[in-house]
Amino acid sequence: MDSSKLSNGKKKGKGNAKNGNRYLAWAFVEAANFAIRCSTPVQRFYQRKKARTNGVVAIKAVAHKLARAAYHILRDQVAFDVTKAFA
Repeated sequence: MDSSKLSNGKKKGKGNAKNGNRYLAWAFVEAANFAIRCSTPVQRFYQRKKARTNGVVAIKAVAHKLARAAYHILRDQVAFDVTKAFA
């Protein structure tokens, strides 16, 4: 997908052509959808975020929190604590 911006024949910016691994992002969005259905703290965070923005942004925010939690789980070799991630 081309994200170049042209105005008066001049290049005005590159946009957001590369934004991480699309397959990993998809996997975390799927995990976020399941987490919203199964976990009350995640559901509360999602509802608060959705009230301020739209649903896609809220899902991506939950996915981002899960991705950060996964990083800390792998780095520190600890169990997932939903209260730490969604307090």
